[in-house]
Order: sequence, then C-alpha cells, then structure tokens
Amino acid sequence: MADAPRKAYPLRVDPALWAAVERSAAAELRSVNAQVECLLREALAERGVKLKQPTPRKRGRPPKEN
Repeated sequence: MADAPRKAYPLRVDPALWAAVERSAAAELRSVNAQVECLLREALAERGVKLKQPTPRKRGRPPKEN
C-alpha cells in the first residue's frame, strides 16, 4: 500500500523563528520539514486536538527479488 500523498504548503516565516526551528531540528537530528510537522502535532495535542498516529514511512532498500 502506498503512502498517502503529503500536502505541500508554502509558508512565510520570520527569519529568527526559522533559524530557531533549524537549530531545533539539527539538535534532534530531523529535517526542518519533519521538525515543523512534529511541532505542529505537539501544539495541537497541547490544545486537545486528537490526530491519528502517522503511518511510519518505510526506510531503507526494498528487498531483493529472486
């Protein structure tokens, strides 16, 4: 089953805020995109908004076919 397509959204952000997100992402070994998604999920959870757990993305090489 293929992953559901992800929504692309252009975002204008204050440069200081973006720099802080970049530092936070680097500290947690995430991409900036993954960090923004994580921060949004945390903020929504804090407000009581319930979301389904994201489906883990498959990583690594596909198995060899014999």
